[in-house]
Amino acid sequence: MKKALFYVVMFLFIQLVVTSAFSLGAKIAGMPKVTPVMYIVMFSVFNLIVIAVFAWLKWTPVNRKYMRSRPWAVLFWVVVAALGAILPSLGLQELLPDMPNTIEKELENMISSRWGYFAVGLFAPIGEEFVFRGAALRSLLESVKKPWVAIVLSALLFSLAHFNPAQMLHAFLVGLLLGWMYWRTGSIIPGIVYHWVNNSVAYVAANLLPGKSDSLTEIFGGNQQSMLLSILFSLCILLPALFQLHLRMRKAS
Repeated sequence: MKKALFYVVMFLFIQLVVTSAFSLGAKIAGMPKVTPVMYIVMFSVFNLIVIAVFAWLKWTPVNRKYMRSRPWAVLFWVVVAALGAILPSLGLQELLPDMPNTIEKELENMISSRWGYFAVGLFAPIGEEFVFRGAALRSLLESVKKPWVAIVLSALLFSLAHFNPAQMLHAFLVGLLLGWMYWRTGSIIPGIVYHWVNNSVAYVAANLLPGKSDSLTEIFGGNQQSMLLSILFSLCILLPALFQLHLRMRKAS
């Protein structure tokens, strides 16, 4: 557990250092605050540094072993599962009381820019999987006897590290799924693919449906029947995909 906490603390420390450096740079340049473009660059740089540090210090082992096993069917079903989970996740979120979104403005600024996709859709999935599955969960699986306990703990760390109440439940549930994938495969690749699909869909939806992409009620114009049918249809995609993953996922020999 100590190692897992250390990895998460290092992740947050790098974030703090990069954020502070960009804020100081903005002040030196005479800017009142970090601009949206600077925020995108800052978020990208932060994740790239995380990836480089965790790979260089071998906190997250990097090799081609899993990809050499040609897990194409697994990755296909990971994509299907990610797509099928989106609407049920939005539906669940609407059932919960409104929670403060501490980074809503920053996320909107990143997502509204074409360059924001690199930060949200590409670098963030890789950086977060390096830390929370490749390092934190890996160490927990080595030190905790019951895998499900390690998965729950890693999902909790993943949720809390977002420091955003509006995202925490979703991050926890996704963390459970990504943790299960890592435990079954021993690789962060399925998690990166799932994370990439989830974030990419969020990016596309936010640009196609500005102001509505995070609310099923607004997407379907308040039509409850359409909302329920969409969630049911999505579950008919998600559940078979999870079953296929259960059958197919295994560690590379």
